[in-house]
Amino acid sequence: MDNREALILLNMVEGLSPRKAKELLSKLDKPKDIFSLKVKELKTIFGENLGEKVFSKRNSPEFLTELKLIEKEKINILTFLDEEYPPLLAEIYDPPLLLYLKGRKGCLSKKCLAIVGSRRASFYGLSSAEKFAYSLAYLGLVVVSGLARGIDTSAHKGALSAGGETLAILGSGLLNIYPKENVSLASQIIDRGCLVSEFPLTRPPFRENFPRRNRIISGLSLGVLVVEAAQRSGALITANFALEQGREVFALPGSYNSPQSKGVHSLIKQGAKLVDSVEDILEELNIEFNFHQSLKTSLNLSEKENRVFTLIGKGARDIETLSQQSQLERSSLYQVLLSLMIKGLIKELPGKVYIKK
Repeated sequence: MDNREALILLNMVEGLSPRKAKELLSKLDKPKDIFSLKVKELKTIFGENLGEKVFSKRNSPEFLTELKLIEKEKINILTFLDEEYPPLLAEIYDPPLLLYLKGRKGCLSKKCLAIVGSRRASFYGLSSAEKFAYSLAYLGLVVVSGLARGIDTSAHKGALSAGGETLAILGSGLLNIYPKENVSLASQIIDRGCLVSEFPLTRPPFRENFPRRNRIISGLSLGVLVVEAAQRSGALITANFALEQGREVFALPGSYNSPQSKGVHSLIKQGAKLVDSVEDILEELNIEFNFHQSLKTSLNLSEKENRVFTLIGKGARDIETLSQQSQLERSSLYQVLLSLMIKGLIKELPGKVYIKK
């Protein structure tokens, strides 16, 4: 048994927080020493209760099964002792002992931006999350979210649609995808991003898992964008973690009378940065913005993009007129407009009106 397996064991012990585990590990020469210690010695180091739990877990079929599953499913284990452990995550108050990874683990070392929000999102919320995720991923940021219904799902899909990368931080084990309707999406993320979990592989999505999951979402990210959140939304927990961790908190405003916007508006009142464009986020974080601006000087436009851009320059600004004159279906037109906005060539005004920048 090695150090990695020792940390897997400790991570499976109920009631042992990562912070407490590291404190106790400092009393050993190496983590793997826990495999050679007798129960009395374990109790001396870990205390009567935890020492007994470590001893019992060490000799349990559950632990051996976990090790076999890790090998069988080709799961990567990234521990806090590894050089590749994300430095931003290492800064938080209680960073995980380890992370279970399935997919492109290199995503964790790149610049990340989290997008979170309501599970019961409106069309406005879903489309906004997808649009922001698409734009951020297009510009090279990794989009982080929690694979939940609603805003999380739209954020992951937006990043994938842009050909970008996304991290899904689970509140369950990697072999127990939740919710089940996102199994297919999880598979796509494995190919183009990474599934991440702090929990043993078959751990169910217990309610208490999700606040722990949320601290990782914010901990990996330079900032957190909240898109629709009721007054008691779990997304606000992520925002609070972000503030505690010294991360930026961004909030997309919604309708003043929408219950799904109450939490977002509360964040804005408390000092979160109100955003209505990706540029707002890029300016605040001071990253990738020069690259974004340089897109204006290298107009590599498709035929459709050039057609629509020319029409906007001639005064065709609303959706109806643009659709008629460009002879594009609205679904196709929206994709073209989004691409032109991402490239910094046009901007959207209230009422779905578009003008050149």
